[in-house]
Amino acid sequence: MRVPALLFIMLTASCAGPPAPLQQAMGPSEGPSEGATSAAIRLSGEGEFTASDTAAIVYDRKLVPQGAQGSAHVESADGQTRTSLVVEGLRPNRRYGAHLHVKPCGKKPDEAGPHYQHKAGEISPASEVWLDFTTNAEGAGRSSARNDWVLDPAKLPGSLVIHAKATKTSGPEVGTAGDRVACLTLKKVS
Repeated sequence: MRVPALLFIMLTASCAGPPAPLQQAMGPSEGPSEGATSAAIRLSGEGEFTASDTAAIVYDRKLVPQGAQGSAHVESADGQTRTSLVVEGLRPNRRYGAHLHVKPCGKKPDEAGPHYQHKAGEISPASEVWLDFTTNAEGAGRSSARNDWVLDPAKLPGSLVIHAKATKTSGPEVGTAGDRVACLTLKKVS
């Protein structure tokens, strides 16, 4: 059954820190950042990727096959934002990029807008949320990130977009990850 397996992966993903390259790029925690608050902000989005429902929408069936599903969770409090992503049913043994975006998912890939940035104009894993992952032989994957800042309640990210390629970490195309292949709309959770 997919739902219990996805739930198990979600629970184990929430215990993991960001992948080693992101930990190195983000550097050590220096305590709460500006705007730290104890009131938690929680966002969530999940579902089976379909061609019609923008809560979980697919843009490329070759890379996100029928039956694929995903779950994204964001919690922001006490000077940190923690984000986790769990997917099932994608192409096996393949690397994907994933980022938070500013707007909800739409029928067209670009409707989710640009990457969500804590510091406007700064393209880095310290200012953005990068969640690249590699699927296993069954097409399941997971990723998590921890950023040393809290979300602005007036400007929350609207979606998590899965990209066709891993995020470029250097050069003139830093932060890019290829075409948008699927999207999960994030909703505030009370």
